[in-house]
Amino acid sequence: MHGNLLSTLWPRAQVLHKAVILGLGVLLLTLASKVQVPFWPVPMTLQVLAVLMIGATAGARLGGATVLAWLALGAVGVPVFATGAGLAYMAGPTGGYLAGFLAASLLVGYLADRGLGRGIGSAVLMLLAGLAAIYALGLGWLGSLIGFEKAVAVGLMPFIPAEVLKLALGTAVLTAAWKQAKR
Repeated sequence: MHGNLLSTLWPRAQVLHKAVILGLGVLLLTLASKVQVPFWPVPMTLQVLAVLMIGATAGARLGGATVLAWLALGAVGVPVFATGAGLAYMAGPTGGYLAGFLAASLLVGYLADRGLGRGIGSAVLMLLAGLAAIYALGLGWLGSLIGFEKAVAVGLMPFIPAEVLKLALGTAVLTAAWKQAKR
């Protein structure tokens, strides 16, 4: 059996239903951006967890569209990001991570569409692949601005403990949701 969680729970969702889900996803991602632990150079938020779970539950098309809509709102100046908005903000140090959010939602959604994420092992691998996409693009962009070694020091290393917790939480929530869906 293949398909993401949303298509399994709601196989006949219409365009209007999907639009509502997209809007709720944008709202969830915006709220996750605002839940912050003060940190330097950027605050720690729940954005990564929200992006991964949107891809894992909604799949590549709807999950990717949700993150793309969120990015588009931020690009035109709507304050949906943790700090700042607009194209200039998106071209700054966090721009690669924002691009990574889109890549991660598409990758995790693609894997979810193919049936991954239902068990603990495949959920961890799927979410870890999404994290890798976020950090590959984020560190690549940040490294082009401040140097790769410094980018790793400030843009990855301090966040590892929090990402491990988010990965564990995402895995637990996703596998529990699939257990409920099978009932």
